[in-house]
Amino acid sequence: MVASGSVLLKAGKEKSLQRRHPWVYATAVAQVIGEPANGALVDVRGSDRRFLAWAAYSPGSAIRARCWSYREADVIGPEWLRGRVAAAVERRNDLWACTNAARLVFGEADGLPGLVVDRYDDTLVAQIQAAGVDRHRETLLDALCATSGCTSVLDRSDAALRTREGLAAPGAVLRGPAPPETIRIHEHGVHYAVDIRRGHKTGFYLDQRDSRHALAVQVRAFVQRHGRGPRVLNCFCYTGGFSLAAALAGAAEVVSVDASADALALARRNAELNGIGGAAARSLQWVCGDVFEHLRQLRDQAERFDFVVLDPPKFATNQHQVDRAARAYKDINLSALRLLQPGGCLLSFSCSGAIPVDLFQKIVAGAVIDSGIDCYLRGRLGAGSDHPTLLTHPEGEYLKGLLLERTLAGA
Repeated sequence: MVASGSVLLKAGKEKSLQRRHPWVYATAVAQVIGEPANGALVDVRGSDRRFLAWAAYSPGSAIRARCWSYREADVIGPEWLRGRVAAAVERRNDLWACTNAARLVFGEADGLPGLVVDRYDDTLVAQIQAAGVDRHRETLLDALCATSGCTSVLDRSDAALRTREGLAAPGAVLRGPAPPETIRIHEHGVHYAVDIRRGHKTGFYLDQRDSRHALAVQVRAFVQRHGRGPRVLNCFCYTGGFSLAAALAGAAEVVSVDASADALALARRNAELNGIGGAAARSLQWVCGDVFEHLRQLRDQAERFDFVVLDPPKFATNQHQVDRAARAYKDINLSALRLLQPGGCLLSFSCSGAIPVDLFQKIVAGAVIDSGIDCYLRGRLGAGSDHPTLLTHPEGEYLKGLLLERTLAGA
């Protein structure tokens, strides 16, 4: 494929590409030579005209170019794209021993900026949200189906993001037959029904697989240590991911709170999928309501839990919302800490990309200080191996979590 134009950067704006950051912002562009179409291949050059990268051009986006490669010798075309897809799929091969659902392509981290593809059993769900990958959509979809063995592909692209990229909405079914309304997946022995058409993200929080498993491990250890099942509170529970992982690991009681009645209905169905019915189902409480308010109610009722999970939706979508988001994170963490039994554990998460890891830890530490409750930091949690982060693209590390243990002293 031959470049249809060149993007020349302003003096001093070369540094990010020299460090292999994959985005070129419009404010860094000094001149565009030629008339490259939306998604067309361009070469990006510094103010001294030296080659920096091959990129996909997007004339209407704040991110004016997304880099394919920093090697001038690379030939960006169908064969190169198929190689990137094959390498991404191969990197996930070790996951199939514990699950039938994983992220096959994670955008910039897999060298395919703007493309996210999740596999649910034998169905692929794609988000095509940048001009470059949209221009090569057919090649990429052919490669994905060939390497994964899947024949059905559903589109779940974010309409607002595509609009900002100057892209039209693609068809709902991109390949093969229309998939069923829900698809059954499993991970570490737990089964879930996933609504891939209307569910959050592409239907399920695949990025929390490792943390759900970590909670199950902690619950089993608790049972062995104390001879009883723990009491667990799961806030923003969605369709019951953490709740069912804890219940099947031996929790005596799991209270799950979410504002969505539809999500809770699917969570109850997921409990049945795992054989939790009849008298056993009474150990699961599904509460439809505002988490902030319910946490305060539990505090006023002097409730205590051995484990509390906080996995809220994105509180900050950009830098302008960081201060408000920080207050919200502190609020729920402060309430959760006051509900912990001495020796109990809090798993607290943020999926806001605008909140960096160090800031999130400072926010939670502030809640610890204000609560007057001492905690150990037992570990840091994050997305699984199918959601890798390039060190040159820290924006990809959106999910971060902390595992805290309340100390026994002063209980």
